[in-house]
Amino acid sequence: MKTSLRSILLVLVSLLAALALAQDRTFVTIATGGTGGVYYVYGGGLANLLGQWIPGVEATAEATAASVDNVKLVEAGRAELAFSLSDTAADAYNGSGSFTAPVPVRAVAVLYNNYTHIVALEGSGIETVADLAGKRVSTGAAGSGTEVIALRVLEAAGLSEADITQDRLGASESAAALKDRRIDAFFWSGGLPTAAVLDLANSPGTTLKLVGSGELVEPLQASYGPQYQSAELPAGTYNNAEPVTVVAVANVLLTSAEADPELIYQITMNMIENREQLAAIHPEAAKLSLESAVAGSPIPFHAGAARYYEEQGQTVATE
Repeated sequence: MKTSLRSILLVLVSLLAALALAQDRTFVTIATGGTGGVYYVYGGGLANLLGQWIPGVEATAEATAASVDNVKLVEAGRAELAFSLSDTAADAYNGSGSFTAPVPVRAVAVLYNNYTHIVALEGSGIETVADLAGKRVSTGAAGSGTEVIALRVLEAAGLSEADITQDRLGASESAAALKDRRIDAFFWSGGLPTAAVLDLANSPGTTLKLVGSGELVEPLQASYGPQYQSAELPAGTYNNAEPVTVVAVANVLLTSAEADPELIYQITMNMIENREQLAAIHPEAAKLSLESAVAGSPIPFHAGAARYYEEQGQTVATE
């Protein structure tokens, strides 16, 4: 009887200790993207960094459909940090596009540029965006920033969803479908290189056709704002012999306006000051710097992030 009582007391003590420990920890969920894209890899590296350098923080990276869904996860309180394309972030802040009302999102850092990949197979006859008419095309996963950009690029080229047979697949699924000839082309908005596209480019017997879209930047800016820029996808990225000019959009790490300022300060500081650790995770992470982190955000910065940047002599917009 005494042994049983002692065992029960030990269990209770252990439970109370575990509860006390959990109360001293801060859990941070990072909404990323599909497992074949840069967001997921970058987010995993960021989660490891935050858990290592900020006492009491336990961070995890969650695979998602990316930008649009990520904003909604932050709004619902199910993610503390989220990766987003800057055009999606601007839509959320302004209550336009995929959002029927403004979402109180704030920037933590501008990360790197996403390149609009339009991927077909050599010999398919697809040379321009207009050539997608009548083709089976993946426009990105439902709820992704890729889907937003894809539909806007089609519109800028004079096409609509009705002009294509539309699939809604993520990067890995799109690459597999193109390899198997189940689709004719796919859109993907991502950093360089995107693993799923690189793997496809290196598949035996597969030669990719990367379709340019840079000529559509001007109509995109006229309709949707300055977030759209042109950028060169370098030769050799996916075994392509020549560079390809495409639509590019910056990526933003964002949070809720209601997030704890001290937590966001610590996250911002440790991201910037330990960025070499992130750079070892993926080449795109090497582009993060104190100067680039504050350049070109379409939304105001969170007060906690702004405090760190201003301590470092940078000026940022807040609300």
